[in-house]
Amino acid sequence: MKIKLIFPILLAVGFIFFSSCKSDFEKLRAGGDVDLIYKKAFEYYETEEYLKAQNLFELIINNLRGKVEAEKVYFYYSNTHFYLNRFVLASYYYKNFTTTFPNSTYREEAEFMIGFSNYQLSPSYRLDQTYSAKAIEQFQLFVNTYPTSERVAECNKLIDVMRRKMEKKAFAEGELYYDLRQYQAATTSFENLLKDFPESPDAERVRFLILKGNYLLAQNSIFSKQAERYNSTLKYYKKFVGKYSASKYRKEADSIFKNTTKKLKQLENDRYQIQSSRS
Repeated sequence: MKIKLIFPILLAVGFIFFSSCKSDFEKLRAGGDVDLIYKKAFEYYETEEYLKAQNLFELIINNLRGKVEAEKVYFYYSNTHFYLNRFVLASYYYKNFTTTFPNSTYREEAEFMIGFSNYQLSPSYRLDQTYSAKAIEQFQLFVNTYPTSERVAECNKLIDVMRRKMEKKAFAEGELYYDLRQYQAATTSFENLLKDFPESPDAERVRFLILKGNYLLAQNSIFSKQAERYNSTLKYYKKFVGKYSASKYRKEADSIFKNTTKKLKQLENDRYQIQSSRS
């Protein structure tokens, strides 16, 4: 009989004990006091406890619709995602903020943070550069929208970083085609690079590889296509020496020119002999 009484008593004591151990944060969440949750959320934010702040913001964000406080809560809620390294969500919520509160004093900062979130997602140049492109697009939009902002210089600097990364990606792709002896694909890739990044610091080497790639392509082509491809090589040679007359690649480029000219004369003689034998 005593045992039967002891068990429910232990349960009751245990319940009271665990209830008393319930954290202040959990009590706050369960309490439903919007004003108190609002106050504590910003306190957690200021002490960099971003996950707790985020959880509290989520509890009250819908209750504040149409109120002045909603704007600040939504912006700081977006910030918590950024500081928790959830950059995809941060970009998404910053974007939503700018459309929900188009006249907000926080809008300029939110517009910048959309681009900066994508910048944080930008990987090594060897990987896909989708986020780099998104970052560039957003930073450029920011510069155009806020030309007098103190953030403009930072945006331009970050744009340069992203563009350089995309240049290196394009160069690596062209170089890979070249190393695989896919010279036509290499030429196309390198020419696109020069079109997209005309001021690239790799431009001299790119133009030389285009020249050399076309020469090697002509060398390894069937007879009927050699003349056309050697003539393309001469065209690329003229472009190269026109831009880089004192290039470190000049000696090799001149050698390619000499061999190409000799090969074209030989092809012309071969063609003449074939025509003579037929006649």
